[in-house]
Amino acid sequence: MSAFDLLIAPFADYGFMRRALMAAVCLGFSAGPIGVFLLLRRMSLMGDAMSHAVLPGAAIGYLVAGSLSLTAMGIGGLVAGLSVAVLSGLVSRSTVLQEDASFASFYLASLALGVLIVSLRGSNIDLLHVLFGTILAIDAPALTLIGAISTLTLVALALIYRPLVLECLDPGFLRAVGGRGSLYHFAFLLLVVINLVASFQALGTLMAVGLMMLPAAIAQLWARTLPGMMAVSAVTAIVSSYVGLIASFHFELASGPTIILTAAILYGLSILVAPMGIARRFFPRPHLKA
Repeated sequence: MSAFDLLIAPFADYGFMRRALMAAVCLGFSAGPIGVFLLLRRMSLMGDAMSHAVLPGAAIGYLVAGSLSLTAMGIGGLVAGLSVAVLSGLVSRSTVLQEDASFASFYLASLALGVLIVSLRGSNIDLLHVLFGTILAIDAPALTLIGAISTLTLVALALIYRPLVLECLDPGFLRAVGGRGSLYHFAFLLLVVINLVASFQALGTLMAVGLMMLPAAIAQLWARTLPGMMAVSAVTAIVSSYVGLIASFHFELASGPTIILTAAILYGLSILVAPMGIARRFFPRPHLKA
């Protein structure tokens, strides 16, 4: 088998592979930087909770449309995700519960409700599609939606970059200078939700957060600046998607889990050899001398 047959032919010969790769590239550009901010805000597990929170809305959209309609499921997932985010914030501010505890409670209820709704109306195949995604079934409307969400995310991050960084690192200072930290916090949660809505069509609700958190964790091991982390995270997500699609095509594996597992392998290698990983214990940097 030549290099062309191994690395390029699957995309040159099959349109569904090209659409899957383009969807994964778009998700990598937007979900990677979002994952970095989730990591900085110590909200990694909340991102996972949010990915499950979109399930009941997607399931209701599925019931209304009567099929796996991207539009109906996307709108339902967006409403459900934002509802859980707002309700969790209100509960944490009105009771003694911390935000992570309220997120966990709402996401467990949402996950159970979503699985129940899909199981009542659909088949086991429909449930698997919702939970694990169908990246090889991405069509033109789905690709357009994913591309639009990716573009909107990058533009929004560019507009709120400075206050969002301040809100992540020193929210007290942002409040002292009159910044509206809660507004930027909600805007960030909105970006998280719409990226999860874009991701669940490709990777399903159970693994949609994978292209956010694994590349972000890898980036933290390799880069020392925030722009560097965002760039490394996006590149890692894209490389993981390409390698995962190639491996799934040649070895006849499920594409979504293969993509996430590829990112996990890169994460394991980064732990061993990255400058911020285990390697620094054996090869410490020399101290600067006066």
